[in-house]
Amino acid sequence: MGINDESDIEANLQIGPTDAGMVRLYIEGVGFEIPMDFTPEEALEIAEEITAAANRVSGMQANKKKKKR
Repeated sequence: MGINDESDIEANLQIGPTDAGMVRLYIEGVGFEIPMDFTPEEALEIAEEITAAANRVSGMQANKKKKKR
């Protein structure tokens, strides 16, 4: 399965700090739990990647709206 493949799997995502000074992404679904810990620097890098991806999608959606006009 790739990043662009659709899936019927449902999961919950929680994000927060740990007592150990890490940032945890905790993914939970039916039959699985995935805790992923990152340093604050890694977490900021991930946040930048998420922001960049959201901006690309927003740009693509804006372009689609322009083409429909």
